[in-house]
Amino acid sequence: MHTTHLYTTTLNRRTRLLLIMLAAALYAAAAPRLTVVVAVDGLNQQSLNEMRSYWPQGGLRTLAEEAWQTSVTFPHLVYGGNETLATLLTGTTPDRHGLANDYAFLRSDRQPHNALEDNTANGIGCDLHISPAALLTPSLTDHMRMQYGEQSKIYAVGLRPEATVLLAGHAADACCWLDPAQQRWVTTDFYRQGLPAAADAMNMNGRIAELAARTWTPRMDINTYAHPTPQERKRPFAYDNNAVLLNSPAANKLVIELALAMQQQEHLGQDLTPDMLLLQLTVQTPKATPDPIQSAEQEDIYLALNQDLGFLIEQLSKRIGSDQYTLLVLGLPRRGVGTDTRLAAGLPFRYFNTDRAAALTSTYLMALYGHERWIDGAYANSIYLNRTLIEKKNLSVETIARQVTAFLLEFQGVQAAYTMREALLLSGTLRNSINKHATGDVFFCLESGWQLRQDEQHIIDHVIDDNPTAPVMLWSGAQQALPADINSATQVTRLLGL
Repeated sequence: MHTTHLYTTTLNRRTRLLLIMLAAALYAAAAPRLTVVVAVDGLNQQSLNEMRSYWPQGGLRTLAEEAWQTSVTFPHLVYGGNETLATLLTGTTPDRHGLANDYAFLRSDRQPHNALEDNTANGIGCDLHISPAALLTPSLTDHMRMQYGEQSKIYAVGLRPEATVLLAGHAADACCWLDPAQQRWVTTDFYRQGLPAAADAMNMNGRIAELAARTWTPRMDINTYAHPTPQERKRPFAYDNNAVLLNSPAANKLVIELALAMQQQEHLGQDLTPDMLLLQLTVQTPKATPDPIQSAEQEDIYLALNQDLGFLIEQLSKRIGSDQYTLLVLGLPRRGVGTDTRLAAGLPFRYFNTDRAAALTSTYLMALYGHERWIDGAYANSIYLNRTLIEKKNLSVETIARQVTAFLLEFQGVQAAYTMREALLLSGTLRNSINKHATGDVFFCLESGWQLRQDEQHIIDHVIDDNPTAPVMLWSGAQQALPADINSATQVTRLLGL
């Protein structure tokens, strides 16, 4: 009896061991050990196509030849801000994820504030109070954390604080971005690890100052570029990196170097639990206005990006194995067709000043109801009524909002205007763009060919294309089944199975 029990126990242990080994193998096969997400400001398909002949080798060449590729559209209004990145990362639209624009109007002080502003989150190395708290739906990192738990390691690094925080989501261990004034990596105490050790080491070793001290000049003879401007032909561009750091190849190089240092320091992709590394880069040069390449400096930053992505792919393949990680590259529309290009083609182009529209609306309401401050303010496509005053006067907010919509329809450039109650009953692109926490009492939209500005200096609508798109590329050394119908920005998250 004892012998039989011992045999059964041994057999059970072997069975359990085999099951554990089988489960580990299936676990490893189900997801790559490391998922790398790279979001690039201004990266667009037309420029990628034009530049393809320039890179016989490199990261963009590898992606062009080996990656699964598509271009996606956005089922909401695109301003060229963080609303696009939030949609790509969450698989939802602004009405759900909450970020309708880069800024949100606060009635408390009647001013627009950074949409990610969070006074409970303190800057580390900077005075910025920022967190992903305003992001209402889970992002890629949040899904990874929920799926794989605390064993997964998640890090983000970038150039713009807002974009980097969105990439990090709520669940990252740490994130950091480059402060050009201080020439150092900084972060927020929202994330439990604070400033990553690799970032602190780079702050101390002088690497940022070294690259910032260099001058950015063409890497080729100016006449070999396809799109040099007349000014560049006379005098090739030369930038002091200290002055243009966040819009230079040096910035992208620093992000990739730090990302690789993080991978090594934190052992990302070194065990069977999937990890995630997220990067934010740019191809927006100091003088770039339209998305399609129209200058040698724009070509040059693409050439540098090709080289840097090639280095990233090479290093990760050596350290982890090309079949053990996945690389997802996302383009972010930031400009759109330039005003000069539109005007040269005979297309109309005009500016709509939101502050001026609000001032005229305020004068209109004063004529109807008396000389009081009936408007709290305006931002982007929204007018905010002074609800406190309206209720004090025993008037109807909805009635006054309808009067304002009728008044706005008389403005040149306004295509449609709605009260908030009406807007929430809409469907399609406009409804997807409206979140009640980020929209005023009256919402309006413009006709094609009009650019939305807060005032004479501050542009809101950086993308004036009627149907902006963004390139998406997924590369992996492993065999991977991919859906064939990815055409919306809300579908990109499906590529990673999170």
